[in-house]
Amino acid sequence: QVQLVESGGGLVQAGGSLRLSCAVSGSTFSINAMGWYRQAPGKQRELVAIISRGGTTNYIDSVKGRFTISRDNAKNTVDLQMNSLKPEDTAVYYCNIYGPQSSDVYWGQGTQVTVSS
Repeated sequence: QVQLVESGGGLVQAGGSLRLSCAVSGSTFSINAMGWYRQAPGKQRELVAIISRGGTTNYIDSVKGRFTISRDNAKNTVDLQMNSLKPEDTAVYYCNIYGPQSSDVYWGQGTQVTVSS
């Protein structure tokens, strides 16, 4: 049973920082991409950042230069360092992984990030 457990969310003032972490357990396959998504109230879930097994990263424009995604392949973890946070970053953040098969897509339970102005 693949499980993704996120941690690190919370309440922070604008301009502050948070670090989200996601630990993956129970996978019997090699994890390809790992990503962080977010969903704000009344909005669709969107991809925030993604990292390949080899370390190639991609970010949505609104977080470039502020957020950094990283992973540890040996520990099956993925982190999201969020700096210079803005109120519009407020959302539930979800960890996500992709395995070798198209059916190998798994999600964490989500962690709330709230940025006050």
